[in-house]
Parts: sequence; C-alpha cells; structure tokens
Amino acid sequence: MLDDNLQRYIWKHTRKQQFWILTVVAVSMIPFYMSFNLPKQIVNGPIQGKGFETAGATQTFMHYTLPWPGEGDITLFSGFDLTRLQMLLALSCVFLLLVIVNGWFKYYINTYKGKLGERLLRRMRFTLVDQILRFPPTAFKRLKGAEISSMVKDEVEPIGGFTGDAFVAPAMLGGQALTALFFIFVQSMPLGLITLTLVAVQAFIIPRMRRRLLVLGRERQLTARELSGRVSEIFDGINTIHSFDTTNYERADISDRLGQIFRIRFDIYQWKFLVKFINNFLASVTPFLFYAVGGYLAILGRIDVGQLVAVIGAYGNLPGPLKELIDWDQNRQDVQIKYQTVTQQFAVDTLIDEAIHAVSAEDAAGLLQGPLAASQLTVIDDGGSVSLEGVDFTLEKGESVAVAGNAGSGSDVLVEALARIVWPSGGHVTAGGADLATLPESVTGRAITYVGPETYFFFGTVRDNLLYGLKNAPIASAGTVPDAARQAARVWARHEAELAGSPDFDLTDEWISYASLGIGDATALMAVVYRVLETVNLSHDILDLALRSTVDPTDYPGIADKVVEMRHTLRETLEEQDLDDLIVPFEPGEYNIEATVIENLLFGNPSNPALMFGEIGKNPYFRTVMRDAGLADRLFDMGLEIARNAVELFADLPPDHPFFRQLTFMSADDMPGYQALLTRLANAPKSRTAEDYSRMIRLSFDYIEPRFRFGLLTDALMAEIVTVRQAFHAGLPDDLKDGIERYDPDRYLASSSLLDNMLFGRISQKYRDGADRIWQALTGLLAPMGLHDTALAVGLDFHAGAGGRRLTAVQRQKLSLARALIRRSDFYLFNRPLSALDGRAQDRILQDAMDYLHENERRPGILWVVSNPATTELFDRVVVFDRGRLVEDGTHTDLIEKNGIFAEMMSA
Repeated sequence: MLDDNLQRYIWKHTRKQQFWILTVVAVSMIPFYMSFNLPKQIVNGPIQGKGFETAGATQTFMHYTLPWPGEGDITLFSGFDLTRLQMLLALSCVFLLLVIVNGWFKYYINTYKGKLGERLLRRMRFTLVDQILRFPPTAFKRLKGAEISSMVKDEVEPIGGFTGDAFVAPAMLGGQALTALFFIFVQSMPLGLITLTLVAVQAFIIPRMRRRLLVLGRERQLTARELSGRVSEIFDGINTIHSFDTTNYERADISDRLGQIFRIRFDIYQWKFLVKFINNFLASVTPFLFYAVGGYLAILGRIDVGQLVAVIGAYGNLPGPLKELIDWDQNRQDVQIKYQTVTQQFAVDTLIDEAIHAVSAEDAAGLLQGPLAASQLTVIDDGGSVSLEGVDFTLEKGESVAVAGNAGSGSDVLVEALARIVWPSGGHVTAGGADLATLPESVTGRAITYVGPETYFFFGTVRDNLLYGLKNAPIASAGTVPDAARQAARVWARHEAELAGSPDFDLTDEWISYASLGIGDATALMAVVYRVLETVNLSHDILDLALRSTVDPTDYPGIADKVVEMRHTLRETLEEQDLDDLIVPFEPGEYNIEATVIENLLFGNPSNPALMFGEIGKNPYFRTVMRDAGLADRLFDMGLEIARNAVELFADLPPDHPFFRQLTFMSADDMPGYQALLTRLANAPKSRTAEDYSRMIRLSFDYIEPRFRFGLLTDALMAEIVTVRQAFHAGLPDDLKDGIERYDPDRYLASSSLLDNMLFGRISQKYRDGADRIWQALTGLLAPMGLHDTALAVGLDFHAGAGGRRLTAVQRQKLSLARALIRRSDFYLFNRPLSALDGRAQDRILQDAMDYLHENERRPGILWVVSNPATTELFDRVVVFDRGRLVEDGTHTDLIEKNGIFAEMMSA
C-alpha cells in the first residue's frame, strides 16, 4: 500500500540508502569549501607575490602539523620549499585536483540518486499494479483502463525521479549554498550581508509566485489523463462511432479538450518564464553590488584583491544551488500533488486480501470435495437493480446442471457469483463448505474454471492465450544450465527485485504443472491441446491460420522438405482424381494464365522495397528492360483496353455493387478518374503525360485473363512477357539480385505462405468449388505427410493481436472455451460461452465438451447456462431462473411434466 505522505513513503523504503548518501554529501562539503579558499591563496600568493618579496624567496608547500597537548605541534610532513613559479603551478594543480574530486562527488551522488529513484519507481509501479489485481469487481466498472494505465506509466514517473532528491537535494544544495555563504561572510561581512539579503528576498518571492504554476500543473495533469481515457474510448468504440456517423462529434470533443490543454499549457509558459525572469534579475543584481561595493572596499583597503576574487568565485557557486533548491521545493509540492492524486484514485473501499493471492505451486484439483453452493444469495448491481434475490443453489461435484433463463433472468449472475466475478450483496457463496470469499485464488482459480460470452485475449500468440490458464505458479527451473552471464544477470535481478519489494519470479522457469494435467511433459501437453481443439471444432480454423501464414523454416526443422514433398504429392493426388488442371503451376519457361501479369514478369516474391508490386514501376532498371523490349507500350495499350472495358461495363453501377469486389485492378472510387482520363486521351492523344503512361501500365499488372475475360492476353503477348522475364532476371544488378526469391518447383519459398508453397501455382478459375476441393485434398494429405501436427503448431503460433482482434468472434469464443477445457478443475462454470455461434454449432460443441469432461472417468461439477433449452436433457439437473429468482429445479423430464416456465421455454 502507498502511504498518504510522500516524504514518509520515501523515507520508509529508502532509509538506509538515504543515510549513506547524506553521509557522502556531508563529506563532499570539505573539498567544496577548499575550492573556494584556494583561489584567494593563488591570487595573493604567487600571482601578487605576497611572501615572495625578495629574490629567490621560497614558501613551504604541504607542511602538515598536528597540535598535541603539552607537546606543542607535531610535524607530520615537513613539505617542500617552492619558488614563486613552482608554488603557482603546485597550487593550480591542487585546484585542478579539487575540481576533479568535486566532480566525482557530484557524479557519484547523482548516479546513486538515479538508482534510488528508479528503484522506488519500480516499487511504486508494482504496488499500483498489485493493487489493480486486488481491486474488487465493482471498481472496474467505474474506472477507465486508459486513465489507470496512464497513471502507472506516466504520472508516477516524476514521483520516482523525486525520490533521490527528496532528502539528498536539500542537504546537498543547502549545504553548498550555506558553505558558499559562510565563506563570503568569512571574507567580508558587508558582502555577506548583501548576499544574505538578496538570497532571502529571492527565497521569499519566487516560491510564492510558483504556487500558480502548481495549480496549473494539476489542471494539466487531470485534463491530459481525461484525454487519454477519451482516446481509449474512441479506440474501443470505433465501430459504434462509424455505425452512428458520430466521427465529427468525436472530433469536436477532442478539439475542445485539446483547446483546454492548450490554454493551461500556455498559462504555464507565461508564469514559468515570468518567474524565470525575476529569478534571473535578482541573481544578476548581486554581482553588480559585488563589483561596486566590493571594488570600493578593495580601494579603501578593507579587503584585498584575492578576497574579492574569492568572494566573486564563491558567489558563482551560490545562485546555482539556490535556484535548484527553489526548483526542488516547487517540484516537491508538484510531486506531492501528483502523489495524492494517484493515491486517491487507487483508494478503493475494499481491496482483496493479500493472502488470497499467495503463491502456491501445489495442485489444487480435488481440494474442493464439498459442493459449490449459494445460500440466500442476493446481488444488487451499481444501479440499485436486484439481479438475484434470495437464491439457494447447490452444485455437487460430479453433477451436471443446466441453467435456463431468458436475458435478465439472473441465470448469468448466478454463475458469475459462483466464479467470484461478482460479489454478493447478501447471503453467502461457499465452496467445499468454506466461504468462497476467504479461499485463496490458488484454490478457487484452479479448482473452479469459468468461461463466459465475453472473451479477452492478451497480446501474444494463439498458443500463449490457450495455455494462459495453466500458468499459475513457477513449478520448476527451466531445466537448462545457464551460462555465467545468465547466472550473473539472474543474481542481479534477484537482488534488485528484493530491494524494490517485487517478487522474485523468473518468467523463463516452467510455469505449467504437467503433473496436475495427468501428463509428463510438454510433448504430451500438445496431444491434449490437439484433443481440445477438436472438441471445440477449432482445428479447422487453426489449420487455416497456419496455411495462410508465412513460416521461417528454421523455426520448424524439416518443414521445408516436407512441404516441397507434399507439393509434388498433391499434384499426383489430383492427377489420380483427374483434377490435374485444378492447379496451374509456376513453370520457369511458361506463362501462368491464372497469375497476374506482374507475377509472371517477376516470377518470384520480391523482398526489396524497390521491387514490390506497388513500387516496381518506378524502378529505373525495370523500366529500362520494359522499354528496350517494347513491352511497356504493349502493356500501356493493354491498360487502355482494360480501362475502356471496365468503364463500359461498370461505370453505371452503384459503388457498393458486388461486381466491384471482383475487380482487383480498379475500385469504384477510381472509376471517375479513369473515365476522365480516357476521354482526355481520346480527344487529345498527344496530351498523354508520363504519369498517364505509368498509370495505364500499372492497371495491366493486375490483369488475369480467365477471371476478367477481356481477351487481351494473346499467346504472343504471353510469350513476350516470359522472354522479358528471362531478360529481367539475367541482367539484375548486384543490389537487386537478392531482392527476389524466384519460383523453384523443388525449393521451399520462405517468403510465401504455407498454402502457396504447397500449391506452387494458382487455382484454376474453371472450377467454381476449386478452393474447397483444394482444401479437402490438402487436409487429407497433412497427416499422411507428417505435417498435420506441425501445421497445427504453426497455427498456434499465429499472433492473435491486441485483445485477440485478429481472430473472428466465433474463433475467439471457441478459443476461450478451449482455454477452459484444457484445465483440470473440480468445477466448470459455463455462462453461454458460445453465443456467437449458430444454434446447431453450439449444440454440437456442447455435447462434445460434455463428453470430453467425462473422459477417463472424470466427474467434475458442471454448470452450464444454455442458449437452447433442448440441450438440457444432456444434464443431470435443470434449474430455471426468472426475474432474479430460482423458480424451478429438477430433471429435464420432471420439469417438462410440471408444465411450468421451463415447459413454456421448450414449446417456444
């Protein structure tokens, strides 16, 4: 927990380190003071000749004595006798040494302060995230995630930076200022009084002027945080914004908020530079007085020149510390405000007890021998509506119960209460006879598995999210022997974690307990994964993700050879089925009629940006080859014909017509532009520009004869394109030779997807169901070729994106259910987990999931809120909810015969 007082919080966690650095600061004042007195010795001694009045005179350098009572002075070191010039050089070297020593002290102190601040910042951020994990469920309904994350990331950073300065800065800066002021008083009382007066005025005026800056800084902080939360809302609600045409309303809102921030920031600039002007003016008045008053005193002989030089030098070290001390005080107040804002935002009524989240590597399965039960359970939402009222319910281990009820009946709230997602407003929920709220999550979070209709996946792969529910605690070390560097890094990490109050967990350790799953190792785990994917009907989706993924063959040893082998086997299989023309392969000396013109020209996958399909028309080498072969003019004419045909056929169609989805070379928005271009070129052919020329050629690049059937690709033109292709590759300059991975029937193409590698060609347009036939052929060959599990592994490594947005809603719900089924728990709570699927698919997966949970004589407790009442016959018992109350409880047959609410639901 964060302390209410920032200074106390800092002192509590950095007390030992503060004592040490304050000691260092105190010691640093000795050489700091010596550096003030030395210029006076240099000026009065060797420079002005004091003590060197006679020719050949010398003075003793480094003569040290120790006063001893009753014995007089004891000489420790007799020193050296130096001439005037030698003394000048010796004292100058001492001065240089003091500069180095003082610089080293500053370096050490600042570095130590930085380490101290970063360490406390780490502690503070961890504490805040730890509190987020302990927030009650109701807190997440009133807080915005973007604002909270902004506070953890940005707003506490100045607080961490202040940690090192909290006690050291006033001690160090104050010590330097007092040292310089004391030295000035020693040299001249009048100059000391002048300095003290101006310093007092400066210290009184500047802090009071800066109070306005503190108020403005707080306003800036609040408005910036609100802006962050508003931008996050736009990001999350972008579909709603576009659906209701409220983009301009959002622009107006953001513009207004930015205007407020601008006003606040401009006020800050005005006040900041006004304060800076006054501060600099007061700091500059003192040297003027030193020169005037100090010079006058020197003329009168009240002080010597050396003293005046030393005073001016000492004062040169006074404004800096004094200004920084004033800045420190302002920063202290500013940081205190930020700190209070953070603590207030994170101050929730009730935090989950720390003991609930205690780490445990023990297997929790089987710990809840008793039932999962609700007694007089009442749940009232934030709006005061009663979601559940006086519900008594029991789910025995080994029992399967279906929950039926319409939307708003309270059936979903019951499951959430049993899963501890919502907290009871009245009554109790018990697990194994113990109050559910008092049990540690290491028990409830493993013995009870919940999955609902809302899914969330973390930024990572499908595999990461599928296995996420198994990573409860570090079970064992990674199993590999770390090298010396890794061991040293681990020791350092452990030490720093201890000092920062963070747990010493190593993410490289093994976090999955294979024993709790009834398996031995990671290899056996994958067999469980594949079985679960089949249960939720997700294998097809995973394979589809895999086949459309680009795979680095070094990540999957042996996959390249197997894919090339499968490529040839697929051809043989299709030939056996008289489907050898289903795929038009890439042949080095032939034109692929199902591929685009540019694909036939390049005959490979470009990796160099200059050769990408959208940029290659600008490449000088490519344009030269095309021009020398005369192909550029023919492709220009081809582009003209494509444009004429497209305009003639589609110009009068509405922009949303399905035909436009078939045009890969032109969109509905492009149509008016091409129509105007054709008219201009028809009326004035000589008006053609270089951009017109390139535009028409680019249009021809995407042309496929069997798809568009404009009759523009003759045998002669296709042969010419193949000839130009060969010339293009033969003369590739050195800087472009590695820019294209050429098609090779016997080589794996790392830049192509698995599907393209297996096909090594294009599917023929002759077959309307060609894609389906290819899919059936491929999936039928994956297992015999030994690629099925590898392909699934590739699909599992597909990146799900932020929040799983790269997956469809159906895929996300299937994956969420799979993530729940793969765990071994005593109780499973399913809250309409497949609502995005059609009814038939839901029923089939529900049946398969029930069968999976009962395999190998497993008998967990199952509670399933069903969407289709007909599926309740698969369960031992059925409970029916209506208006927040449990109204019926019995077997499927009994409730049908009862002819109550459930019977009405069945008839409906």
